Amino acid sequence: MIYYTGDIHGQKYDIERFCKRFNPTREDIIVILGDVGANYGQDERDAALKYVLDKLNPTILCIHGNHEIRPWHIPTYKAKEWHGGIVWYEEAYPSVLFAKDGEIYDLEGLRHIVIGGAYSVDKFYRLSRGYGWWSDEQPS
Repeated sequence: MIYYTGDIHGQKYDIERFCKRFNPTREDIIVILGDVGANYGQDERDAALKYVLDKLNPTILCIHGNHEIRPWHIPTYKAKEWHGGIVWYEEAYPSVLFAKDGEIYDLEGLRHIVIGGAYSVDKFYRLSRGYGWWSDEQPS
């Protein structure tokens, strides 16, 4: 089964609650459609979120939004093939996958093309306060 959600911004509680209620298996997939918050500050908050997501039963497929560093800019990420496309993952969190833009994944017979990112309406707010902003947030 495939489940979709988005914009969790580092908050794990709804996904944890969902998993407790519906008991998905490792073969099930939760797709987080942007702004996961797992690669925002490259600090203990990111690690704590990825740890919790990895311990849940379903595989977590993340589509990057504009509020996170792209995994290919983080040296701990590696690439591998998954469901017909390339994903990024960290060995410490093998069931937390980040989709690669432009890839097409076959999930339960349905083809999904991934185009992540967005224009940051809060770019100047984030920059003025020293929050993360990345020049490749918006698709090109």
